[in-house]
Amino acid sequence: MTQISDSITGVYETHLPVRNLTRALDFYVGKLGLELARKTPSRNAAFLWVGDRKTGMLGLWETGSAPLSMTLHMAFRCEAEALEQLCGRLQDLDVPPLGFAGNPITEPDVIGWMPAMTVYCKDPDGHSIEFLSVMDDAPDPDFGAAPLGAWRAAKG
Repeated sequence: MTQISDSITGVYETHLPVRNLTRALDFYVGKLGLELARKTPSRNAAFLWVGDRKTGMLGLWETGSAPLSMTLHMAFRCEAEALEQLCGRLQDLDVPPLGFAGNPITEPDVIGWMPAMTVYCKDPDGHSIEFLSVMDDAPDPDFGAAPLGAWRAAKG
């Protein structure tokens, strides 16, 4: 059986806690020139493209606003075909696959605003590890985050 690492093509995203989101955006967007992908005021978070949307993303979370008591999070970039098989492969390794909201899943979730297929798990220290494949479909911010089957049904 192939290793999961054979399916990983790179690090897609990382997330940083910041003391002041406005100040951080002034630096990363204003000075470094990264493109703002999405700002979520209700979560005190912002997401920036690093390269194009299929290459990488940086998440910035104002202190105390990160989900799932996240202290560290990273995402590996994967091919779509491998990601669709990942839930079963993780289960075979006794690693529970998790959805966007931290719930157990049997298929990838889709984050509609990107859109991207995702599967999460926790490492032994409780850090959030994500496996992600950016989709070619048009973004749908109203979709939220839901199972791949629901995305496909909605897109017909």
